[in-house]
Amino acid sequence: MPRPKNIHLAARRVVLSKDAGGHATWIEQITKKDVDPAATALIICDMWDKHWSRGATERVNALAPRMDAIVSALRKKGITIIHAPSETLDFYESSPARQRMERIELIQPPIYIPPRYPPLPIDDSDGGSDTNQDHSEKPNDPVWRRQHPAIAIDENVDFISDIGYEIYALFKEKGIKHVLFAGVHTNMCVMGRSFAIKQLVGWGIDVMFVRDLTDAMYNPALPPYVNHDEGTRLVVEYIEKFLCPTVTSDQVMA
Repeated sequence: MPRPKNIHLAARRVVLSKDAGGHATWIEQITKKDVDPAATALIICDMWDKHWSRGATERVNALAPRMDAIVSALRKKGITIIHAPSETLDFYESSPARQRMERIELIQPPIYIPPRYPPLPIDDSDGGSDTNQDHSEKPNDPVWRRQHPAIAIDENVDFISDIGYEIYALFKEKGIKHVLFAGVHTNMCVMGRSFAIKQLVGWGIDVMFVRDLTDAMYNPALPPYVNHDEGTRLVVEYIEKFLCPTVTSDQVMA
């Protein structure tokens, strides 16, 4: 069987630099990268079947079929697929994809003390729902039961986990050096879970966030008083400034 071809990526960061007059300014920086599919994983973060916020549920419903198409394409390229729907592992107790993960021999990840990150560019103190003006929604109510059913799990080759040290052990066993990260929500779970971007960066993993496969929890009624899509874009830019580069789904599928 022929070895899968490398994937060519244009990884984007936003870096602090100087303009022609010597003034500090943020500029976009693109780095060309070739990654070996056999040494690459995709983590799908918290794409649940339902969310306590109606607006969040609607946007995940819209995103899930596209996510499934990309997962399928990357699986065919030889990329390892890790489904990480947090707090739903009981649902997958009998899943071969979950059991495959549980058979991985655990190892101690590096000890990582995170730095003090700058504050987020959006105010999500109300939970970030844009459909809770009447306060009928219950923030952080765990109504999710499983990963969104529109995202297929290949029980023959995929893995299921929401546990950081399990996923780290899988990386070491399979020789994973590059991680593509996608899912929701950009300003919360995407950065903060035990398997998420901040932890991956701390472990020295080459992580790239797929910036068009995400959504933020943001209510435009709060600062900086922009529409929802702009709020998401601001958080993506925050990730590009302070955490890791981003790529787009069309690049990883090419």
